[in-house]
Amino acid sequence: MARIALIANPGSGGGTDTREIARALSDHGAAVAVTSVEDLDEEPPRPADRLVVASGDGSIAQVAALAARRGVPLAVVPAGTANDFARALDLPLDDLQAAARIAAVGTRTRWLDLGRFGPLPFLNVASAGLAVEAAENAEDLKDPLGSAAYALGAAQAGLTADPFDATVMVDDELLYEGEAWQVVVANTGHFGGGAQVPAEPDDGELDVVVLEAAGRPALVRRAFGLRTGSILEQDGVRHGQGQAVEVWGAAGFNVDGELRETSGPVELTVEAAAVEVVVG
Repeated sequence: MARIALIANPGSGGGTDTREIARALSDHGAAVAVTSVEDLDEEPPRPADRLVVASGDGSIAQVAALAARRGVPLAVVPAGTANDFARALDLPLDDLQAAARIAAVGTRTRWLDLGRFGPLPFLNVASAGLAVEAAENAEDLKDPLGSAAYALGAAQAGLTADPFDATVMVDDELLYEGEAWQVVVANTGHFGGGAQVPAEPDDGELDVVVLEAAGRPALVRRAFGLRTGSILEQDGVRHGQGQAVEVWGAAGFNVDGELRETSGPVELTVEAAAVEVVVG
């Protein structure tokens, strides 16, 4: 019988029913022990054959880092509002039974890179500029609107936010210096409940996308490019790839949906093929 450590965030997505998820995993023959994300430091999961996280994007990377340290696979039951990591891997979003089956008995895995924002792990994106204000605007809209809250929050940010003076280095080479609407450092490249920049989470590199400052009306075109994944085709967009990124000038970052205040330069790095993720 497979041993599963289910690590859940009861507050994700307006309320996660941990017992229902545990039952769904048990239905596939797994022995399930439950730990809350909030208790990970005080009460780490018991030894297990795989870790299953039922959470929004903000907690998945934390559990992924734990799985990497333990040398066991990570499986995900999407339980947040945006579920960007699940979107990136084409995991079932609205079908608990299908997600639980993959998490409990799935055999197809993929080794993914793990990003680091300073010491903090991330899987999707760490983004400065518009993404910070967009997340703040979306916070009170998640319950009534679900993932659509992120698009509306971004639209509001486009009307009120200002660009910032950014300096971006990739592997010690200057990528961009000047005013920017947004700097995106991507692993999977998915964020904001459906936005994306092109990135491969298993190539051992981070993708860096800088949206140069231009007139506010140009943000409509930028938003379209992010929603369709075609942002690199637009003028005024810088793109680089590397293993170490430094960003100066940002007052804060949105890191997999969690807001982090910053002062001074921020360093982002990548650990290649760090975590084995169950995908099917």
